[in-house]
Amino acid sequence: MNIAEFGLSMMARFIGCSFWQIEIYLGVLLKSVTVSMLSIDPSKKNSFQRFISDGDLVIVYERHDNMKAVKVKKGSELQNRFGVFKHSDWIGKPFGSKVLSSKGGFVYILAPTPELWTLVLSHRTQILYIADISFVISYLEIVPGCVVLESGTGSGSLTTSLARAVAPSGHVHTFDFHEQRAGLARDDFERNGLSNLVTVAVRDIQGEGFPDEFQGIIDSVFLDLPQPWLAIPSAARMLKQDGVICSFSPCIEQVQRSCEALRSNFTDVRTFEVLLRTYEIQEGRIQSSDGDESYRRITHTRRKRQCISSEDNGENTDKATSIPTVMARPCQEARGHTGYLTFARLNCQ
Repeated sequence: MNIAEFGLSMMARFIGCSFWQIEIYLGVLLKSVTVSMLSIDPSKKNSFQRFISDGDLVIVYERHDNMKAVKVKKGSELQNRFGVFKHSDWIGKPFGSKVLSSKGGFVYILAPTPELWTLVLSHRTQILYIADISFVISYLEIVPGCVVLESGTGSGSLTTSLARAVAPSGHVHTFDFHEQRAGLARDDFERNGLSNLVTVAVRDIQGEGFPDEFQGIIDSVFLDLPQPWLAIPSAARMLKQDGVICSFSPCIEQVQRSCEALRSNFTDVRTFEVLLRTYEIQEGRIQSSDGDESYRRITHTRRKRQCISSEDNGENTDKATSIPTVMARPCQEARGHTGYLTFARLNCQ
């Protein structure tokens, strides 16, 4: 299935809904069709595998707000409101395929890209989302081959994107003080085929600092800690000359103390707050009078398509026409503050 066919199929699915999110539909779904997953087969690490195999981790897409991660196993079945889906029917199909159930319902089988994984992973802690993640990777100047330190693995949302950014020759070393949480994150990275790019360790970075073995060889450091200012001196020793550090903090008081700690060894200290505005795309009809180019009334269609009757009060005899259209407007439930991102560059000595 090519991207055009996929887009038409998705529009057919959404006609029965009031709206869908342009951010998810255009930004994530189409990317999921074109970006290959990292295979969990050790012999195929970092390969651009295009077809679903037995044992693969896939994302089952029902709609923009209903997805789940499923491990493909021959002989197994997935049951949902659309019917029963046999895993054996998925094997051999390309990622992005539309698969049918016994009842004629359908879902899409997508590759577990970092963007989609962020939406389906288990929330063991508060996670970073796509807007903050993309900003972090850009400002930390992470490219293939970089070696990155992360403290505060959490649920692994950012770590997964960092791994893709440093692939194929870089590496991410991530630390969490909570042993059980670190173990669960390690399992997730193995399921996603990232174990060759990510090393998870249990360590209290605030109290012990980063291991000395990384001193002077790290390109970038990311901190997601309650007291990041305690880890900043250690991070400075780990970074290469001109290396970049980022600290994520939900409270401005944390930012202030972190900036004070950064002043001794860092320059170009900057703090950002990323606010994402999502738009809803809706089908609608515009009513206008013949011979008049101005629009008289706009009505959004919901589940039922219906023509808009004329608003003539009996005195106006102009004939009205109804024109189908697509309209965009800001989402009413916009995501607000997530946290502050503070960046700084190590002073050259």
